[in-house]
Amino acid sequence: MLYFDNAATTPVRPEVLDAMMPYLTRWFGNASSHHTVGEAAAEALADARRRVAKVLGLRAGDIVFTSGGTEADNLAVKGIAIAAQQHRDAGHFVTTPIEHEAILESGDYLHRVHGFDVTQVPVDGTGRVSPDAVADALRDDTALVSVGYANNEVGTVQDVAAIAAVTRSRGIPLHVDAVQAAGWLPLSAEELGFDAISIAGHKLGAPKGTGALGVRGRIPLEPLLHGGGQERGRRSGTEDVAGAVALATALDLAEAERAESAARVSAIRDAFVGRVLSTVPSARLTGDPVHRLPGTASFTFTGTSGEAVLLELERRGVVSSSGSACAAGSDEPSHVLVAMGIPPEVAQTAVRFTFPHELSAPLDAVADAVAASVAAVRSGG
Repeated sequence: MLYFDNAATTPVRPEVLDAMMPYLTRWFGNASSHHTVGEAAAEALADARRRVAKVLGLRAGDIVFTSGGTEADNLAVKGIAIAAQQHRDAGHFVTTPIEHEAILESGDYLHRVHGFDVTQVPVDGTGRVSPDAVADALRDDTALVSVGYANNEVGTVQDVAAIAAVTRSRGIPLHVDAVQAAGWLPLSAEELGFDAISIAGHKLGAPKGTGALGVRGRIPLEPLLHGGGQERGRRSGTEDVAGAVALATALDLAEAERAESAARVSAIRDAFVGRVLSTVPSARLTGDPVHRLPGTASFTFTGTSGEAVLLELERRGVVSSSGSACAAGSDEPSHVLVAMGIPPEVAQTAVRFTFPHELSAPLDAVADAVAASVAAVRSGG
């Protein structure tokens, strides 16, 4: 079976499993405990925090370990916006309509429970948002702007640095959801200019349930979880030391390999896209053809059902997806594709292929399987 749903999750890397194992066995202690076993855990946690901070270009104290990308996004959006409302009477949140549900539903929560106005800045037909449009959406009471670095369905990459320049000029924090970008794109705060960033370990070869929010120390952050005051009071709960070690290890490995793997996979992706477009009638590439993740190729196949194509592909030994795993099973068309101007009936024909970092061979056979699957669905069998 060939697995091309790496945007949904990745297998745990052997190096990551080896790194975390001691903190599941011998050094299993609670990092808050003041004895040998607890202090060993605390040292490992502090080291993991420093390593994650280094990749993100932040200070160790800026890192909050979370249970994954969804929690990191919720903590960023709700925590920064509510703190801004308390400190300076802010009541406006800006995002885009193609964000992950963790961002969009957090914005809806801010509106319903805390009275925020929410502005979704439109994107163009490739999924890109204009920095000028973001600038036009800002108000004196804007608490936060949140933009996905790379879209989880179509792979479109935003010009984060240009957007950050706009928000910085107005003194408004920028949160970047980098869950899909990590391992493929630069993550340095110095280069990108963000104030907060979310990442998730299971997109990088760490276990599910691991993640982090990086947030500059000058940004007030209201916690969502209250209790023992861990993570400097920003995220209470006994820390997952093994998970933090796993995340740091996976992030280090991905960063060391990033430039080489991105160039290699981009070339294979481009050849795959070209073959699919040339062999599948009415196939359409979605997302930006240039500003896209190296490992993402997403298509619509007019006249089919995306779910039916996926079933045919799996019969041929290829596992893929119709979009975000978080929306799997929904009968609704992709909100990302609809926001990009794709008709709902066409959006429901979407199929997404997301590749692993170690991909090294041409995908001609996979492209041929796509053509055969689409033809089978169109012929009714």
